Amino acid sequence: MLSIFEVVAALLTLTALFAWANHLYLRLPQNVGLLVMGLVASLVLVAFEVLIPGVAIYADLHNFIDNIDFSTTLLDGMLAFLLFGGALQIDLSVLRDRAWAVGAMATFGVIISTIIVAVLFWGMGQILASPISFAWALVFGALISPTDPIAVLAMLKQARVAKTLEMDMSGESLFNDGVGVVLFTILLAAAMGSSGESGIDFVELGRLFFVEALGGAALGVITGFIAYFAMRAIDDYPVEVLISLALVTGTYALAQPLNVSGPIAVVVTGVITGNRGAHYAMSETTRTHLFDFWSLIDEILNSVLFLLIGLEVLVVGFDVSLLPLAITAVPIVFVARLAAVALPVTVLSAKQRFVKGTIAILTWGGVRGGISVALALSIPFVIERPQILAATYAVVLFTIIVQGLTLPAVVRRFAYQRPASTATD
Repeated sequence: MLSIFEVVAALLTLTALFAWANHLYLRLPQNVGLLVMGLVASLVLVAFEVLIPGVAIYADLHNFIDNIDFSTTLLDGMLAFLLFGGALQIDLSVLRDRAWAVGAMATFGVIISTIIVAVLFWGMGQILASPISFAWALVFGALISPTDPIAVLAMLKQARVAKTLEMDMSGESLFNDGVGVVLFTILLAAAMGSSGESGIDFVELGRLFFVEALGGAALGVITGFIAYFAMRAIDDYPVEVLISLALVTGTYALAQPLNVSGPIAVVVTGVITGNRGAHYAMSETTRTHLFDFWSLIDEILNSVLFLLIGLEVLVVGFDVSLLPLAITAVPIVFVARLAAVALPVTVLSAKQRFVKGTIAILTWGGVRGGISVALALSIPFVIERPQILAATYAVVLFTIIVQGLTLPAVVRRFAYQRPASTATD
């Protein structure tokens, strides 16, 4: 059994090695390059196992990856830091102007997508002789509907979009992540406890959803302002960076016993710290050191996460018979994403201005990543688990590799025609 230090050392070494090789040879965006290299390495080792059953290196690496609980590592560890680091970059003044768009897509958009995915995935399961109950189809819809903030923020560094559209994308991905986790948790509990007679109490699910989501936001406001006042009372950047670390870990840990959303709470604390805290509680020296610190943390954890997504193929163990259902999940999720974007944007366009190409760019930019994989892996070993895992991996790989690499071209195609004077609208 490897120690925590040995696991971390091995992961950082692999990440550094693959990042170096990608920078020299593949020259893909770092996150995509690490995912591709981890995936290729996994597939090569799987091929070795088939061709040379006694090969030792496969067994050793399989055991190493198996020792890493990907779901716990991300959801109970890395996610809090990644969300806070992303939320620090949010401009609150722009977020206020885009509040209706961000809020609608992060809540109603996720719910719309969850329902559409569930209905179509359940139907395709029947057609392809791989049936899945509607309760578990809803679970899949919930885990695959929110866009991954880690992947989306990484893509935005490669694609130049208008500030308002950038806020729509980044704000939605940060907040719909928390909403998706809440919805998934509730639907998973309902699927595990539902029977043919009792079914699912959607009224109770709705109540729990808003209690957890709003409770998480309230917790974030409270802890965020406590940290703000603590930083304002001093001018010592090492202590203030330490306060930010305590803020992230303390808020996320406190959310669980309070039964509120930790991801939403951490995003709110990040927005408060990156705006009010940066403007009124930090000196220029503190602001520079704190933002540089969290930017570095974000880059390192992002790199490790995308490598892990590729390496996890070693231990998932896909059933080839599920490939048709997994492939059909890709267009199903795309159609659901289109509806989840188009409906709120169309309704809000009467009172909120959207730049040219918003629907196309937001739809194509709806990348799924580690959070969807982590949620899928957290599902207990029920008979529906292999179907959900296979479909999740198909969607994640397609959106990160295909949509992630082509998003800049989509932006140029649909948004390039704006006059220069409105380029930052």
